[in-house]
This record gives sequence, structure tokens and C-alpha cells, in this order.
Amino acid sequence: MSKENNNPNPRMRINPWLLYAAVALIFLIISIMTGDAAFQEPKKISLPKFDTFLESGQVDKVVIYNKTEGEVFLKADALKEAAHKEVSKDMLQRENKGPHYVFDIGNDEIFQKKLEEAVSEKKLRDFSFQPKSNWTDIFLTLLPVLVIVAIWIFIMRRMSAGGPGGGGQIFNIGKSKARLFDEKNDIKTTFKDVAGLEGAKEEIQEIVEFLKNPEKYTSLGGKIPKGALLVGPPGTGKTLLAKAVAGEAKVPFFSLSGSDFVEMFVGVGASRVRDLFKQAKEKSPAIIFIDEIDAVGRARGKNNFSGSNDERENTLNQLLTEMDGFGTNSHVIVLAATNRADVLDKALMRAGRFDRQIFVDLPDIRERKEIFEVHLAPLKKVENLDTDFLAKQTPGFSGADIANVCNEAALIAARKNKTAVDKQDFLDAVDRIVGGLEKKNKIITPDEKRAIAIHEAGHATVSWMLEHAAPLVKVTIVPRGQSLGAAWYLPEERLIVRPDQMLDEMCATMGGRAAEKVTFDKISTGALSDLEKVTKQARAMVTIYGLNEKLGNVTYYDSSGQSEYNFSKPYSEDTAIVIDKEISVLIESQYQRAIDILEQNKEKLFQLADILIEKEVIFKDDLETIFGKRPFDKNLHEETDL
Repeated sequence: MSKENNNPNPRMRINPWLLYAAVALIFLIISIMTGDAAFQEPKKISLPKFDTFLESGQVDKVVIYNKTEGEVFLKADALKEAAHKEVSKDMLQRENKGPHYVFDIGNDEIFQKKLEEAVSEKKLRDFSFQPKSNWTDIFLTLLPVLVIVAIWIFIMRRMSAGGPGGGGQIFNIGKSKARLFDEKNDIKTTFKDVAGLEGAKEEIQEIVEFLKNPEKYTSLGGKIPKGALLVGPPGTGKTLLAKAVAGEAKVPFFSLSGSDFVEMFVGVGASRVRDLFKQAKEKSPAIIFIDEIDAVGRARGKNNFSGSNDERENTLNQLLTEMDGFGTNSHVIVLAATNRADVLDKALMRAGRFDRQIFVDLPDIRERKEIFEVHLAPLKKVENLDTDFLAKQTPGFSGADIANVCNEAALIAARKNKTAVDKQDFLDAVDRIVGGLEKKNKIITPDEKRAIAIHEAGHATVSWMLEHAAPLVKVTIVPRGQSLGAAWYLPEERLIVRPDQMLDEMCATMGGRAAEKVTFDKISTGALSDLEKVTKQARAMVTIYGLNEKLGNVTYYDSSGQSEYNFSKPYSEDTAIVIDKEISVLIESQYQRAIDILEQNKEKLFQLADILIEKEVIFKDDLETIFGKRPFDKNLHEETDL
């Protein structure tokens, strides 16, 4: 018994353009085989010129069309003459069988008598009068019309094809582009695959429970939340949480991006919003997930040069209406994700639309360990790999960064022909991601190399002598990315930062330029990134955190993010002068402080630079050999629960 065919009526789809090409090819072959004159236009001549050919006996045959136009066929001997070289060959360089010339006739009766005399004198073999009915000319005349009709039919068939969601077709442009996930789809991501984010997972899981068992929550008179907004920095797992919801929920899950609503056509975004919620209501209970909702949810009336009737605003208005307006129901929950919650419209953020804001922050050290364990699972790694150590070496890394570290470590291990990924591969991967690829072949003169070594040794020395500076991990003068040298630190994860801590960090940052000043009594352009960093820190202390005595407890920070659209500053010109002065005083004071520290430890600075020039890379142990133990060094292996 034969196996049953899953598709009993297979339809072979043929591209219409192949049919058009085949028809054109057939006509081309017919014309070539028949030697059609369409491939060699006959040359137009005057009537006296024809009389000359006729009198000299070069004409073999003449065909007169509609008694107005004549076509001349020359004899084979005549074609060999130089005078007829232009018409002797066709476009394919074959012998031209004619017609070779064409001319206009004057009086047809006189011309006919002339031809009859030429035939009687054996100067002309034959002549004939015919109506103009060449099928090739007729086809060539109708060909443009046929091509236009064929293209029109093809476009109309394409426009009318496709079902709901076929946003690429012109008649379906107002349809939603949302992708539907349900239990039939191959969605394998679950909450088990989401490491860390315990608070966010708890709230997201509760939303899934709302839809699975609504009576549990509504029996006491409560209402199911209508929406939840996932807010957090890029790479922290907002979209991953949504995928886990799609994998866990036993209800239809519609997923799309905020930019899918926006089109060049007016009214399309609003139409797609209506169609999306219509589909979701038909399949309710359901979940809608809108990624990067700030593409359509930006605050209205801000920096709107195109007028109030803007397409994006129309889309937002329709979204607001669908989420909490007349005719809505409580069986569709909207999840959205953004890393720009500050620019979202206030009407979108209110309760009744997004009842909950779930903050998905950067993972702490415990959560980073869990994330490492998830991404390490598919890797071939050495036994007893210390995930606690890896978590400590990646402060400030997001979940996406950690996934990238694991992938880079595997690639580095494969490049070194290892059979398993070890601890050093992960350290190299962190260096690769933070600093860039090593460029050992970069040409650096000895003077430049010493200047770089002094600069990096200055950072290391100053940070070693300051209590609140981040502990050093290693220093290198091997060029990476755009930098000629780098120092790696292990910053302490703080929830609040005090002024003395910020000042120590600024002083350590200025240690590189201070070391150049102390050693060479000259400075260079190598401190650009240091100056950028320290200027941002000083400006933040003065204008954002209110840590300056002259300005007092004043901040010019706008958490709504709308100040970036303003052309005016939120302070007067006099205050701007004070701000600039205080920023300069802060930076210069820390620069002078770094110089004083290096003057006191000048010999140790030179020792460190010499080791750095010799080895190119130094670690914490080398600094302990020169400077001794840090008196205020904290035990980084002890982590307290927050």
C-alpha cells in the first residue's frame, strides 16, 4: 500500500514573467529563421537614386505597397559592390536577403510604365503591387499594448492575492502585520530559559495566570490588568520575557514591532491597529506584544513640524482608543517593551491602558551568574568552571552582553584549537568585547610606546592610592580597537554614589595625563577618552545630582526626556557661566591631585612603566610587588545580599 500523499492536489506555480520571456523568445527565433527584415531596416533612398540602380541593372525585384512605397531587392552580384556595403549584411552578419532599400513613389502610373520597360529590357526580373499587411509589423505595433496589458494583469493578480496580514499587497496594506503564536507553533522559550529578572518574571507570570485562570482573581471583584509595559536598558531581556510568555501561555499571542504600524500611506497605521485588536478579540482571551512601542507611542505635540494631523499621532490615537475606549473588553492584554519610556505619551502610560510598568534592569552579580549558567549549558567547557568568578568579571553587562561573551569565548577557544572552553577564553572574550580586537601589528615607535606605558601606569598608580577608585585587574599597552592602551578595573556595584567616590574616580581617570605631565612635562592627545569621561562626570555632579556647593540643591535634569527638544536651556546665562566654571574647577582640582600623588610615587611609577614596556601586560600582583597591599582594599569575594 503506497504512502498517502500529504498534498493530493499539488499546484505547480509558474512565474508569469517566464511565460512572457518564452513568447518573446519564440518570436525572436521565428524572425531569425525566416530572415525577417525587422532585423535589418532597409535604407531609405530617393526616387532618382532608384532610377540609377534600375538603369544599371542592379535591381532584382521591386515590391510596391499601397502604390506609395517601394521596396528594392538587389541582385547578388550588386550586393558585392562597395556602394551597397551598408545593406549587404544583416544584424547577425548573414547575407541580407532584402529588402535592401525603400523609397517613396510619385505618380504610380508613370512608375508602373517605367518598371514594365525595365522588365522588357531584362534590367528587372519582376515587380508586384501588394497591400501593406506584414504580420510582423502588425505584431510590433501591438506589442507595447500587449506588454502593458500583461503587466497590468500581473500587478492586479498580485494586489488581490494573499489573506489577512498580507501587508505587502496593496489591497491588504491596512491589515495587521502581527505574527500569531499559539500552542501549535514551535515556541520553545519558557520562563525556565529566562535567568534572573525574578521580580519581572513574577509579574509576567501573573499576567499569564490571569488569562489561564481568571476566576481566581475576578471572584473577589478584581479586574484583570489591561496592559503591562516592560521598561529597561537594551539587552536586558524584555523581548525574551515576551517570548517566554508566548511559550507559556495557552492563549493566542500576537507579536509585532512598533514600526510595523508606520507606513508612507496616510491612515494605514490606525487601520492596522484596528485590525490587530479585531483579530485579538476574535481569538480572546489573547495577548498582544508590541516591541519598541516608542516608534508609535511618542508624546504628541512635541517637536511636531508636520502639523497635528501626523500619521504617527493618528496611529497612537487609535491605539489609545483600542486599549481603553468604547467597545473594548477585558479579555485582551497588551504587553509592550521600550528602553525610552521617558518619551512615551502620558495618555499611553496612564492606568487603564498600561496598568503596570515592569522595570527590567541590568542584572546584579547573582543574576549574572544565573545568566552565565543558561548560556554555558550548550558550550563544551572545562570542568569546575567558576561561574562566580565570571559574574564578578562582568559588572554592568546585560544579558545580551553575557550571551555575546559566551559566544566569543567559544570562538576564541576554537581559534586556539582547544577541545573545551576555559577560564582564560572568557577573560579574553571580555577584553575583546570591552576593548576591541588586539592589534599587535600596529607600528609604534619606542618613544610612543614609553609615553603609552607612562600614561597607563599613571592610571594604575593613582587608582591604587585612592580609597574609592575601582580595584585594578590588569593594564596593557597592546593596542585594542581605537585605543593604544587600556586599564581594566573591577568597579564596585553601588546603588548610590557619594561625592568623594566620584571625585576619586575622576582623579584616577586624570592619572594618565598627570603621569605624562610629571614624567615628560608635556601632555599629548592620548587622553581624549579620559577627558570625555571626566567631563561628563563633572557635568553630572554640577547639573544633575546637585553636588555642587555654589549651585546648591538644584538639578537641570528632565526625567521626561522632553528637554532634548527644546532650543533654550533651563538656566540663565549667568548660571551657565557658573556651571562652566565649576566644572572646570572640579576637573582641574582632580588633575592637580593626581599630579601630587604621582610626584610622591614617581620612582614606583617608573618601575611600573618599565615592567609594562617589557611585558606589555601587567596584573594586580605586579602592583602589589611594587606598592604593597592596598590598606583599604575590600574583600571582593564577599558579596552581601541586597
